[in-house]
Amino acid sequence: MTPVGLLIVSHSARLAEGVVEVAAQMAAGVPLVAAGGTDDGGVGTSFEKVMDGIGAADTGEGVVVLTDLGSAVMTAESVLEFLDEEQRAKVRIADAALVEGAVAAAVASKAGAGLDGVTRAAEEAVRGAEAEEAPELAEPTESAVLTLKNRLGLHARPAAVLAGRLSAFDAAVTVNGVDGQSVMALMALGAGQGEQLVVETSGPEAAQALAFVREQVEAGFGEH
Repeated sequence: MTPVGLLIVSHSARLAEGVVEVAAQMAAGVPLVAAGGTDDGGVGTSFEKVMDGIGAADTGEGVVVLTDLGSAVMTAESVLEFLDEEQRAKVRIADAALVEGAVAAAVASKAGAGLDGVTRAAEEAVRGAEAEEAPELAEPTESAVLTLKNRLGLHARPAAVLAGRLSAFDAAVTVNGVDGQSVMALMALGAGQGEQLVVETSGPEAAQALAFVREQVEAGFGEH
């Protein structure tokens, strides 16, 4: 499964590299490229960096571009005008919050979502944490009440592990009433060590999905 690549365009080279670092921790193996700052190291965006970054991030499945400010969008759009029709069709400029969008998009890409799916994950990241409806669970459902053991609870990395892997199951999953396949919704729970997670699943692979969540929670997500 070849993942969709992500290009982070920022006026700051350090900011672009920092977003790439955070997203990479959530979804190892997803092509993540930073295109920050001007060619001479100043604050701004570079046509050449964006052009080169699109080429570096594309593994054949396309590239989702995330930007920090309006002029970065303009730079990315100007680059698209220089691509041929086939190349242009494989690039999406997401209207998304930079950090939240990058994390959500990286998790979606890791889970095997296509170009449009990764773009949608980026654009719905913040809204999804606040207003996304949990999936309806058809009967019969599998359920469990699990207690978080790791010191930091359901923070960004465990949320990404759950959301990314649960997306691969043929099952609907809710955790404390939110969509278990949404990294932002899981993070928004703010569940800490010792708190309980009510996990409910339905669908052909409901039992397998629940077993995966139980395994991760009881193992403390590999954290000490």
